[in-house]
Amino acid sequence: MFRNRRFLIAILVAGFALAPLARFGLAGGQDQSNSGPARPAASDKKVQFNLVPAADAIANCFPNASAKVKVLRTADEVGTDTFLLSAKGLRPNTSFAVFLTELPVSPFGAVQYLADLNTDADGKGSVEVHAIIDEAFSSQVVEGTRVRKELNHVVFWFANPGDADPCFAPGTGGTTPFDGDGVAGPAAMSSKNALPGAPLP
Repeated sequence: MFRNRRFLIAILVAGFALAPLARFGLAGGQDQSNSGPARPAASDKKVQFNLVPAADAIANCFPNASAKVKVLRTADEVGTDTFLLSAKGLRPNTSFAVFLTELPVSPFGAVQYLADLNTDADGKGSVEVHAIIDEAFSSQVVEGTRVRKELNHVVFWFANPGDADPCFAPGTGGTTPFDGDGVAGPAAMSSKNALPGAPLP
């Protein structure tokens, strides 16, 4: 009887000793507890927002145009964030130059050329970029002082000025410098709908 009681006590002691290990997936256990350090919610690691036509002429020309941006904040883990842009309802078989910008409307302020978005025959396109997005900024010396500008907006332009001509009166579409060759058309889609704030922190 005494020996059985000692055996029972030994089993209970062992059970209490293994219980903390089971919380961490050891000793065949699985953590079912919500205690411990708080983990970031999925939304804390992801930013999503929509772009809108940059001008009434674009909205009238492409009434079904839409674009969505998703940024996965992974720089702390892998060194870069992941920028995902998908769009539809745009001009088919057309290239657009995608930028991070200080402002979502003219004069746009500081900018960073990020990628090209190419649409297919149905006017759909997508692009994925691995870069610093969440903390992107521009830094330059102005009159002897270094100035930092946050790049918290997204805009993309017609890469070829002629591709925007059907949306504007002849000669009014204009050209801009927002492409690799220094010549682009007007802005097509913009995060101006986020004003007076910005979609990126």
